[in-house]
Amino acid sequence: MKITIFVLFLFIITSSGINAQTTDSTFIKVETIDGNEFVGKIVKEDAEKIILETEKLGQITIQKVDLKSREQITSEQIKNGKLWFDNPQATRYFWAPNGYGLKKGEGYYQNIYVLWNQFSVGVTDNFSLGAGVIPLFLFGGTPTPVFATAKFSIPLKKEKINLGGGAIIGTVLGEDLGGFGIVYGVSTFGSRDNNVTFGIGYGFAGGDFASTPLINFSGMSRISSRGYIITENYYINGGGVISLGGRWMIKKASLDFLLVIPYGEDIGTFVAFPVIGFAIPFGSN
Repeated sequence: MKITIFVLFLFIITSSGINAQTTDSTFIKVETIDGNEFVGKIVKEDAEKIILETEKLGQITIQKVDLKSREQITSEQIKNGKLWFDNPQATRYFWAPNGYGLKKGEGYYQNIYVLWNQFSVGVTDNFSLGAGVIPLFLFGGTPTPVFATAKFSIPLKKEKINLGGGAIIGTVLGEDLGGFGIVYGVSTFGSRDNNVTFGIGYGFAGGDFASTPLINFSGMSRISSRGYIITENYYINGGGVISLGGRWMIKKASLDFLLVIPYGEDIGTFVAFPVIGFAIPFGSN
């Protein structure tokens, strides 16, 4: 528990200086049809061309017939001359959800060690649905776990305080086990890039809920234009897991990697194992 308290303190300190971003409509990122990307401040724009003031190339002129896409960005996203991409997986940590929600039409596919496959999509700006499968049949297993997810998000203070709640409901095809899952609630403090989340959940199976809650503390801190530190921790009945790792963004995809350490009275020796996953966003942004 001392490690968990230290990690909690670290992320609260990291997130304490977060301010809400403001939009500067004169900054854009453009991509040309030949695959080049430029970021800069608009000096002049007319029906035929855009003149940008860039950090390294100075003023450049781009003909609009050569444009593939353009995206408005904020001045806060440009740091030391580099564009800091939006967090493509701001609604969750490695697996645990936070209080932020997918916007309407946004979605992502997540894969962990081939086995965990999940899709989620924003139905509205405050409600999302998802589904997933663990395809054991690919490895000779007959039973196939499947699950569905639902999540509400409630922003109390923009980029500072968000509440969330939802459920994961699953069953195993090929087995007469009935339904099982967890219902949860979370409180998130901080921006989409730097935040901490406290959560509580109750598992259920066969129509009965667990008498003891699962406690979750998670956090993320952005350390570069593409990198994050992530921690995800669980506690139940005197035991649980502590994890620390990171996220690396490749344009809009993300690669997650964690070192997971279980703890409790029944664990006699130190055990740690790595977990790797990736996510690919899709839909509108």
